[in-house]
Amino acid sequence: MKNIALLILFIPILCPVIYGQIPIDWTGYQRKSGISVTQTGNKLEINWPTEAREKAQMILNLESGQPLFSSLQVSQRGVLKEIASDLDPAFVLTIGKRDLISQNGWNIFFDKTNKRPHQSYVIGLDKQKASVQSMGSRTVIRVGDARAATFHGVVEITVYKGSPLFNVAAVMSTEIDSTAILYDAGLTTKKNVWNTIAWSDTEDKMQQTIANLTQSAKAQAVKYRTIIGQNKAGSLAVFPAPHQYFYPLDEAFNLNFTWHGRNYRELLPEFGIGIRQDLMGDNRWVPWVNAPPKTQQRLNFFCLLSADEPTQTLEVVKKFTHGDSYKPLPDYKTMSSHFHNEFVMSVMLAGKPVPQTPNFVNVFKQSGVDIVHLAEFHYTAHPKGPDSLRLLELKTLHEMCKRWSSKDFLLLPGEEPNEFFGGHWLSFFPKPVNWIMARKPDMPFVTEDPTFGKVYRIADKQDMLKLLEAENGLAWTAHARTKGSTGYPDKYKDEDFYKSDHFFGAAWKNIPSDLSEPRLSRRVLDLMDDMANWGYKKHVIAEADLFTVEPANEMYAHLNVNYLQLDQLPDYNQGWQSVLDAMRQGQFFVSTGEVLLPSFTVSGKKAGETSKLPQDGKATIVLEVDWTFPLTFAEIISGDGKQVFRERIDLTHTEPFGKQKFTFNTHLKDRKWVRVEVWDAAVNGAFTQQVWIDK
Repeated sequence: MKNIALLILFIPILCPVIYGQIPIDWTGYQRKSGISVTQTGNKLEINWPTEAREKAQMILNLESGQPLFSSLQVSQRGVLKEIASDLDPAFVLTIGKRDLISQNGWNIFFDKTNKRPHQSYVIGLDKQKASVQSMGSRTVIRVGDARAATFHGVVEITVYKGSPLFNVAAVMSTEIDSTAILYDAGLTTKKNVWNTIAWSDTEDKMQQTIANLTQSAKAQAVKYRTIIGQNKAGSLAVFPAPHQYFYPLDEAFNLNFTWHGRNYRELLPEFGIGIRQDLMGDNRWVPWVNAPPKTQQRLNFFCLLSADEPTQTLEVVKKFTHGDSYKPLPDYKTMSSHFHNEFVMSVMLAGKPVPQTPNFVNVFKQSGVDIVHLAEFHYTAHPKGPDSLRLLELKTLHEMCKRWSSKDFLLLPGEEPNEFFGGHWLSFFPKPVNWIMARKPDMPFVTEDPTFGKVYRIADKQDMLKLLEAENGLAWTAHARTKGSTGYPDKYKDEDFYKSDHFFGAAWKNIPSDLSEPRLSRRVLDLMDDMANWGYKKHVIAEADLFTVEPANEMYAHLNVNYLQLDQLPDYNQGWQSVLDAMRQGQFFVSTGEVLLPSFTVSGKKAGETSKLPQDGKATIVLEVDWTFPLTFAEIISGDGKQVFRERIDLTHTEPFGKQKFTFNTHLKDRKWVRVEVWDAAVNGAFTQQVWIDK
């Protein structure tokens, strides 16, 4: 009886521990991963090495009603310092309607989701279950269930070995079709966690304000997309994936992409810091983000722990994007394409003062872009004449490019003619060319003008091809399969001009945006494979397709570049044929900037070359990769003229900031081409052009 009585006395004490502890799935966790995860009641303690024998610590509280992040710490000289405590991840999901009927389904750009009925919801987290999974150099903790309206899923925290970096995501899906979304996110608290909130303004100067729990939330324009909370122990930086978070627009305006304060959007009552999107965008075409049924949308943001002041902390964040510039590589020059800056029409021919160096030139130089290919006169000028206006406009364009080109920067003329071929396309010549997009039957194809010299007049697609051949120029489909090129280049793939070596291929930009994708712009990557299977040696170049280019803009999020194999920049006065040659031959790779591919060979042959493989199709791919965010995967993509084949190589063992030469042994029997993509944890990436295969 005495033992029974003692047992009864213990029951009220033991029951909350036994029955209040949520189940945790440990089957995917590996203790040898280098990241330690231990459980005490409803708390998980995660310890991971950062750098130089330092470490970070995260304590997650899985108790219902308690902040998820009980403590966030980072060591300095071996001593742990608590950077923040009692924080909750916060997500606001805005759900709208996608137009899948009027244009081209999920590839639509000309949509105005912001003008249709939409509703914003706070994602609620009911801590019912959790799991811990090791994935190479990272560990993922998932906590469920998370819900908002028709969306449900989990909150996912990923810590990365080798850095005080971690990612917080609400991974959500819906069964509802035709859905478009946006999300705002951050960390909130009821406590005085931070003394100050800091950021870099758009002029690249550090600013700060007192962290007042009663201060109403404010949308803040920043540079480097980062907001920082600071206390005596150190700093915590919050920032988005540098490219994936920003849905495609024609402008790169800085739309106040961070926030700080209490009662954000009257939905998050507590004080917080975080990232945000403007629902109205730039008030033009505002397509938001695709959320097809049953796809796992990763509404995520990154955090970086630091024992330093915000200025030093931001310097570490900036390393992930090379300070928002493109890292120089030996034997390569960076090129960015498709800018409707319209400086000729809006300034030079409008009679406005012309600065010594325009803002847009400075922006490109500071971004590490060596070559800029313009797309001037986009519905602003006189492409069909009269001669007096058209030739003056071209003369001014050529003079502008010459004036601001130098030994280390090339500004090159280009247009988006949108005549003759169908859809939208860009032109690019290796020297200044005068041409008019109209020719009457009694007029010759080419004439000599006493003032402007040789002048071409174009009547149709045959004339346009003749001009490209005569001046050794290139043309390619702009924003293929979307916008004004919906249905192209598919509709003209059998035309003589498309089959010509002077029709280069197509251009790549992240349209549309889909947060469930592990890569950017599958639309054009799929087209790249289709074009190769059509049997022509076409290539894909990166494009920005932006209008204004100003220092205050969020340029980096919307930029991408082509690393051309050039040992030096050509002299503008001597022409830039070498630029077009590198493009035509496929001697380049495309990058968002964080992942670089300095070398790539297939059995010894480089991109654009032809590799002759043995009868059994065995091939050795050697790929040098330089990265900032830890890598996720590489993919070997090949085709036989009909099908596309994919071989994914897991790279989750990589840590941040690395450089390595990988060797992949593969089989390419009966294949006609092969290329490689590499993507990282923030869905930044790079891809090669094809190596062609000769049986």
